[in-house]
Amino acid sequence: MKHLYLIIFLLFFSFSYGQSTQNKGDIAGFSMYPNPVTNGKVYISTANNSPKEIFIYDVFGTLILKTTILGKELALTDLDAGVYVLRVFEKDKMATRKLIIK
Repeated sequence: MKHLYLIIFLLFFSFSYGQSTQNKGDIAGFSMYPNPVTNGKVYISTANNSPKEIFIYDVFGTLILKTTILGKELALTDLDAGVYVLRVFEKDKMATRKLIIK
């Protein structure tokens, strides 16, 4: 009977731990628009609106662009059409999103 209680406790604990919807490492208020990018510019805003370090990778994981923006606008006119991975660092937080350029 003790084993049954232990199994129920472990199942409950594992399900409740796995259901956390808030990622503590994600940037608060992060938004990126437009996506897909058609005009060569993407706007990245956050709740803090602090300087952001931007890394853009291609689908093979190769670093394509590394830059820092102080405002919201990021110019992407040098990138070819395709699918990329955008990683944004702001202070000690990080956000990763898929970026599509048409």
